Amino acid sequence: MSERWDVRRAGPAEAAHRVLMIPGGLCSTEFYADVMAEPALAGLSLVAVTQPGFAGTAPPEDVSMEHYAELMARFADDTGCDVLVGHSLGANVAIEMAAAGLFKGPLVLLSPTFSRGDEAKFLAVMNTLGKAPGLGGAAWAGMLKVLPRAMKREMPADRAETLSADMAGNDWAVCRRIVRRYYEYLDRYPSLVPRLCQAAVPAWVVRGDHDEIGLTDGERRDLEACPHVRMVTVPDAGHMLLVEQPARVADVIVDAIASR
Repeated sequence: MSERWDVRRAGPAEAAHRVLMIPGGLCSTEFYADVMAEPALAGLSLVAVTQPGFAGTAPPEDVSMEHYAELMARFADDTGCDVLVGHSLGANVAIEMAAAGLFKGPLVLLSPTFSRGDEAKFLAVMNTLGKAPGLGGAAWAGMLKVLPRAMKREMPADRAETLSADMAGNDWAVCRRIVRRYYEYLDRYPSLVPRLCQAAVPAWVVRGDHDEIGLTDGERRDLEACPHVRMVTVPDAGHMLLVEQPARVADVIVDAIASR
């Protein structure tokens, strides 16, 4: 199936390490283009892949988080990736990959969500509206017209048009289905912090200094107490830190590779 996915590659194929990059919800590999172009990563083999179902790609029949973790783990194995970078929903898929024992390498988690209450409020509203007969479809279709334009303010001016157009290519019915299963997953785990800590893999939790995704004091304390987790705050960045501060994200990836 992976040959039909949206895949972006950079760097020498024979590099000692290969990094898999998973974009967030609604996003494609285009969102990693700036990070992949950073000079600090020039000697690495980089592979970005859009999660099937987003940005116009075909969704799998099973859109549960567990199944996405299995799909991405198989892709990582097929492509020989030993370091994993995930953004937003892609970071949550990475957490599940590690928690399920499907990936043992270092993780760079860009703005993950550790509990239902941390997630963006509008997404919870959309998930609720999406269950309403008749209204749900119209709400999702409307949101996918408005959100890409609204996200422009979090993106560099020279990239905003390209990235927002990329987000606009999503299918509202597919997104509604994925988000519903995502919230079912969050409801199964009051907090994902224990799952990450118990996975016992090196992990960098990277957040912008004005990230819209929440993190409770208790979650932060538990993450800081976990011996395998390092917390990184990126100045002058929000939820879209990978396009706002790609050089800083690249530096964290270099640190993760050095831990191998």
